[in-house]
Amino acid sequence: MKLQSNTNKSFPKKSLGQNFIQNKDFILKLSALICSDNDTNIFEIGPGMGALTNQLVKKKFKNLYLIEKDFLLFQRLEDRFQKDKNIFAFNADALDYNYEGINNNQKSLIVGNLPFNISSQLLINWIVNYNWPPFYSKMVLMFQKEVANRIIAKHNQKSYSRISVISQARCEIKVLLNAPSNIFFPKPKVDGTILEFSPITRYLDIDISNLQKLLKKSFEHRRKKIKTSLKDYDYLLKKFDIDDGLRAENLSVDDYCKLASAI
Repeated sequence: MKLQSNTNKSFPKKSLGQNFIQNKDFILKLSALICSDNDTNIFEIGPGMGALTNQLVKKKFKNLYLIEKDFLLFQRLEDRFQKDKNIFAFNADALDYNYEGINNNQKSLIVGNLPFNISSQLLINWIVNYNWPPFYSKMVLMFQKEVANRIIAKHNQKSYSRISVISQARCEIKVLLNAPSNIFFPKPKVDGTILEFSPITRYLDIDISNLQKLLKKSFEHRRKKIKTSLKDYDYLLKKFDIDDGLRAENLSVDDYCKLASAI
């Protein structure tokens, strides 16, 4: 194969899980579902070549923060917006970035076509590692379809898992858009799904780390009945009248949160 000497230095990097959206109609549909006003701080995760950024800059916002790990893409964004007083590009890993330090608990949105290889980690980070209610009022995020299905799965469904419970214990989740694989470059093997997360306070009193411990024990060997996987919490199963002959996927978010609140 002949190599071209003018190779595009911004070619998507597999190591960073980059898949750029190249469909203008899809970007316009997505942008229309992102609502902001003059008091909103918007954090865009992985802006890449700036397809969504091009629409975000037209919106009302207080500040727009562009978090890009790829140094070449960051440089491009920084050069483009250096004269804008309320648009900031950061060459940073979205997992380590200090959102609250910059944000000062103001009204915020997190949006982005998340790198598929760390999308679950990012979501868990934003749900678990911040005071609740969190610094953001909404998140509008892209996931692989299979991951999105796990996030929104209900108990008694095959896809129901730890991430389903953690996400639904903290947020109301809505499917906004399906993203067919052919809108991306390079084209991934799977479709994507855009989900909207709105923080809820129904389970505000639970210690999220207790919930995580409980879920780890429950789902680590998901085919085992909870009388085995949750034997340490037998007294709580009795207290809340939860049948110990059930398996991990049979307990609802409410069941898990009741247990976690009593640990």
